[in-house]
Amino acid sequence: MGVNVDCLTMQQAVEKIDFLIKNKTPSIVATANAEMLMFANADAELKNILNGAAMVTADGAGTVWAARYLGYDMPERVAGVDLVTNLISKGYKIYFFGAAEGVAELAAENVKKKFGANIVGTRNGFFTPEEIPKIIDDINASNADILLAALGVPKQEKFLAANLSKLKIPVNIGVGGTLDVLAGKVKRAPRWMQRAKLEWLFRALLQPSRAGRLLALPKFVYKVVSNR
Repeated sequence: MGVNVDCLTMQQAVEKIDFLIKNKTPSIVATANAEMLMFANADAELKNILNGAAMVTADGAGTVWAARYLGYDMPERVAGVDLVTNLISKGYKIYFFGAAEGVAELAAENVKKKFGANIVGTRNGFFTPEEIPKIIDDINASNADILLAALGVPKQEKFLAANLSKLKIPVNIGVGGTLDVLAGKVKRAPRWMQRAKLEWLFRALLQPSRAGRLLALPKFVYKVVSNR
C-alpha cells in the first residue's frame, strides 16, 4: 500500500540500530502494524515519514502476513515492545518520552530493576506547542543514544519528523503503548497467544475500548488482497 517495510529478523534490526547509533546521524525508526499502515494509507504525511525513516519493522502478525501474501520474504515479526526490550538489555542510554503522568518514571524504575537499564531521562506525553523547545533541550541534554516516543500513532511519528533537525539523538523510535507495558499498566498476551499470532485478540479482550480500532484489521486484509 505504498509503505516500505524492512524484511529483517530481530537480530538484524538490533544490529541496524547499533549501526545508526555509531553513525550518530539523527534517524527515525518505526514499528509498523496493520493499524499504522492503514493510517498511512489515508495520511500522506505519515506515509512520507515512514518512507523516509531509517528502518520500518514489521510490528504485528498482520504486517508479516501481508508481506508474505504479496510475495516478500519477511522472516519474522519485529514487535516494538520486543525490540525495545532487546535494546534496553544492551545497555544503551535511553530516554522515555510519553504516556500518562508517572508512567515513564515507573517504566524506567521497572527496567532498571530487571535489566540494570541505563535510562537517562523521562517525561510524560502531555505538552503544549510552547513547551516543545524545552522538551527538546531536556532530551538533548540527556545525551541519550535512543529516544523512545510513546505518543501514539501518528502523533509520535509526526513529532519526531518535525523535530528531527533539532534532536541530537541518533535513534528516535515511535513506540506507542510500550511504556505502559514496561510500567506494568498493560499486560502482554501469554506466550502461546503471541506464538499463535493472537496478541491483538488479547488486547481487545483486556481493553474493550480498543475494539473500534480493531476494525482496521479486516479493512487491512481487504486492502492487501485487493492490491494483490
